[in-house]
Amino acid sequence: MPTLLKQKHALSDAEVQLNFLSDNDAVGIADFGSRLAEEGLYPLRPRKIDILQVNLGKMCNQVCKHCHVDAGPDRKEIMTRNTMHQCLHALANSAVQQVDLTGGAPELNPDFKWFVHEISAMGKEIIVRCNLTIILANPKYHDLPEFYKKHKVNVVSSLPYFTSRRTDAQRGDGVFEKSIRALQMLNEVGYGVDPDLKLDLVYNPSGAILPPDQDALEREFKRKLKAAHDITFNRLFAITNLPVSRFLDFLIATDQYQRYMSELAAAFNPRAAQEVMCRNTLSVSWDGYLYDCDFNQMLDMKAEIARPHIGDFDEAELAARVIKVNNHCYGCTAGAGSSCGGTVV
Repeated sequence: MPTLLKQKHALSDAEVQLNFLSDNDAVGIADFGSRLAEEGLYPLRPRKIDILQVNLGKMCNQVCKHCHVDAGPDRKEIMTRNTMHQCLHALANSAVQQVDLTGGAPELNPDFKWFVHEISAMGKEIIVRCNLTIILANPKYHDLPEFYKKHKVNVVSSLPYFTSRRTDAQRGDGVFEKSIRALQMLNEVGYGVDPDLKLDLVYNPSGAILPPDQDALEREFKRKLKAAHDITFNRLFAITNLPVSRFLDFLIATDQYQRYMSELAAAFNPRAAQEVMCRNTLSVSWDGYLYDCDFNQMLDMKAEIARPHIGDFDEAELAARVIKVNNHCYGCTAGAGSSCGGTVV
């Protein structure tokens, strides 16, 4: 199987990825839609939209090996204030109660704080997916812990492991040390201590394997981080690496794609399929287009509606849509399932 890197001159990243993911014969697995149909779940439809997940841009101060967004310092895509206004209008005219801000590093958007303030003023619950090192990247970000506290933001932070070797191998040299200091700064203002200030961590496997039991891993993380660094946090989310973007490049370059896809398909869990996050979450890209999930966004699989843009937000139409699926969806339904909030069953 040729590598993605050799084909990028001919097709866009999204097209190349979809070609691989749609080739069932190459990996010897059933089409994901057919697998859903066996369980009476196809076509997959939303229950309601509880969460609006907004990608504020692909710019990031890190280049993580597993990143499905392909984010980094060289990315220029950024959400404009005009698109943010469209998001706010949609929120004001919907039953959505939770807004999940992601990137890249969402804090690198120049209108980030303004956007958080406006969402907070609407009484919506806010999640910010913080890579931790952004807090120390520049003095202008040092006040982020206090800013998060002021708006009672739920901070969800990536920390691949509780040791420097495995963390730095996945996210870059020196990331672990900076992440620990950022977590301590968050603890100092009450995060992970005050019940109103939630601090959650995200674990992604460092290779082509499924994550271990989430509850057991959370207990281990809490014990190790407390003993070594006096850090406390609320929950740990174990998230499966989906075969999308940079992680898909890795799988193909290391000749693990077929094995990993077969492992995901073999671990298909019908209960997890019923609870996938696309059934209650809507994803907004940096340029305002609507997707069933963050992973579909990276594959340019826009939501199946007439005008899939936040400027044309129609809650009733979105609630009646059919959710688009492809074989990457096996990652969300393997084992205990996977979502932006960790396991689902």
